[in-house]
Amino acid sequence: MKNIFFTPGPAELYFTVGDHIKRALSEQIPSISHRSRQFEDIYREAATNLRLLLAIPDSFHVLFTGSATEIWERLIQNCVAEQSYHYVNGAFSRRFYETAELLHREALLQEAPDGSCASPMPDKIPNTTELIAFTQNETSTGAAQPLEDIYTIRQAHPDKLIAVDAVSTLPYPAIDYSQVDSVFFSVQKGFGLPAGLGVWVVNDRCVEKAQQLAQEGHSIGTYHSLPTLLAKARKNQTPETPNVLAIYLLAKVTGDMLTKGINQIRKETDYKASLLYHTLEEHPLLSPFVQDKKYRSKTVIVADSTSSPSDIISALKQAHVIIGSGYGNYRQQHIRIANFPTHSKEQVEVLVDRINAIK
Repeated sequence: MKNIFFTPGPAELYFTVGDHIKRALSEQIPSISHRSRQFEDIYREAATNLRLLLAIPDSFHVLFTGSATEIWERLIQNCVAEQSYHYVNGAFSRRFYETAELLHREALLQEAPDGSCASPMPDKIPNTTELIAFTQNETSTGAAQPLEDIYTIRQAHPDKLIAVDAVSTLPYPAIDYSQVDSVFFSVQKGFGLPAGLGVWVVNDRCVEKAQQLAQEGHSIGTYHSLPTLLAKARKNQTPETPNVLAIYLLAKVTGDMLTKGINQIRKETDYKASLLYHTLEEHPLLSPFVQDKKYRSKTVIVADSTSSPSDIISALKQAHVIIGSGYGNYRQQHIRIANFPTHSKEQVEVLVDRINAIK
């Protein structure tokens, strides 16, 4: 019997991926040149499908990198000369902040307790800040920053760049791209693909900032600076030899998601999240870690456990249901459950039944 992976990344592959891989191999996609017309068509298909699926305006560019982790570094290099401001509410948002510190920027932060999100409080952001960074969905704790908080900051600071880490939440949220400048994610979570590809959605304000920094003598990176990435993207290419297979699979899976419809995906995500949280609220050993419902992630559900999380994980594994352990300091306290488009309602109902059987 096959396992069902509810781990928060890498996660269960989207159900069509196997067939797409077989076709890619039969067409020898992994061997084609990244300077070929065939690759340009693959890039164009992936970018076009993402635009349609996520309602990305034409004023934004779709770029490919090795990972979302890389994009933390590229964002700071290309868009911050001196100072960035970070909303921190867990391990991954903190790592984004620490990346800025390691790059010798003055990184400021507004920190919330784990399992919560910081209030926007726009007056706390100095006028000297160049980029404001949000981790919209904190994978370590299951806390999700409401999009309205991000928009509040945009209204208060229209001159500053706003970057959104949407690694473990897209394609679920309906982001208003007029309110942000950069959104990025990796494909091994909500898109149900093998790891190894980051997607950077970025507007001209970010590109102009990078060009300005370069003209002033700042180092903005080498082969993966915003200007070099964009110059190749305009030709549906990448600066280096990319993960061609990953871009091909992204093109195909986003096409499948378009056929299903983003509204249906969001509706199903809401249903599955509601079912999972209700199960945790009623369970004798488990409870939602995020107490305030307005901050509860719909895509990464984190539970406190009064029993040994490893025992719960092992019990579910015997039933071929694989969930995630707690992250970092919470490894002996939490379980984490992914709720991505790849997870069907029926699979989540099976998971709930298995959880309810644990007493």
